[in-house]
Amino acid sequence: MNLIENIREGLASIAGNRLRTVLTSLIIAIGITSLVGILTAIEGIKSSVANSFAGLGANTFSIVARQDAFRRGGRVEKQDKPIDYRQAIQFKQRFPYGATIAVSTVVSGGAQAKFGSKKTNPNVQLIGGDAAYIAVKGFTLQSGRNFTDNDLTYALNVAVLGSEVANTLFEKKLNPINQVIRVSGNQYKIIGVLAKKGGLSGGDEDRMILIPLDNARAVAGTQQLTFNITASAPTVADQDEAVGEARGVMRVIRQDQLGQRDSFDIERADELAKETDTITGYLRMGGFGIGFITLLGASIALLNIMLVSVTERTREIGIRKSLGATPARIREQFLIEAIVICVMGGIGGIVLGLGVGNLIAGLISQGNGTFVVPWLWMGMGILVCISVGLFAGIYPAVRASKLDPIEALRYE
Repeated sequence: MNLIENIREGLASIAGNRLRTVLTSLIIAIGITSLVGILTAIEGIKSSVANSFAGLGANTFSIVARQDAFRRGGRVEKQDKPIDYRQAIQFKQRFPYGATIAVSTVVSGGAQAKFGSKKTNPNVQLIGGDAAYIAVKGFTLQSGRNFTDNDLTYALNVAVLGSEVANTLFEKKLNPINQVIRVSGNQYKIIGVLAKKGGLSGGDEDRMILIPLDNARAVAGTQQLTFNITASAPTVADQDEAVGEARGVMRVIRQDQLGQRDSFDIERADELAKETDTITGYLRMGGFGIGFITLLGASIALLNIMLVSVTERTREIGIRKSLGATPARIREQFLIEAIVICVMGGIGGIVLGLGVGNLIAGLISQGNGTFVVPWLWMGMGILVCISVGLFAGIYPAVRASKLDPIEALRYE
């Protein structure tokens, strides 16, 4: 009995026990689905995060005030003082590099916009910004225009809407440009609408209304605002030097004493991307561990089924041996059966895993991600299937090959 005949016999045996084959393959498919699905979802989320950071640019960094208290020497110290308007403008004027700098502030994180009888939920961010805000933050205009010098100089009541706010108020039935909405008791003429950005922030960047910076200060009144500074260095190669220079300039402006820690944070886009890579690496390890445990259970179930198969086919094995089949050929036949069953389940599991993983990634990234096909994990899934087949089939195969042909022929 050669290898080709063994393969044919193995396939015939599988076809003759279709229900058992389907159930066994299903067990393997569930294990592979968990493995490939989790890893695909992680790759999809990572791709979405990478797209978000790509919009900002690798040479972008932000200067912000820490808003939470911190612990030092066993006691809790006060949080940093907010970056005020004067400090933000001074930084923009004194920073020596040819960087594009945007100054912004969040007036309200729970504003509500109204247009006629339509109104948004009270979860809209009302943000004051300058002309550089849209470009530096990685937004693109879907329609209309950005702020002009006239808008900013005279703090005019004009606004640029995020895509979700525009869709809620105008439902794609009316052109928002030049329409007037009411926000926080003030009327604003819409001059632009931003394209959908999405991402992992839950859509916050699409639920925003951008107004001129000085207009935002007037709306805030006596409310204490903290201003954020976002800078885009000329090139990625200049970023380290630019960040160092920015830290020095900001320490002078904030009057941080020599030896005192910075009274602000500098957040670099590339560092956030690296941190995300580290986190997804841990998630990938955890996902692989969960999938491996599931597959281990599936392999034990397959081992049990193959042992039952050996018992049921004892007489058949006796006949084959009496006709000259060697123990090696008997082992080969059972191993082929186990591997084929595992590969069938693996292919089904990979298809399901791709669908489930991309669905989860799409839900988390608000539909902003791309369809991910992790070829590496798919290839690994097939290798794992073959390994599971070998693990689950080798003991039953060896047991079958050692049966005494005479005793096997007597088996009922």
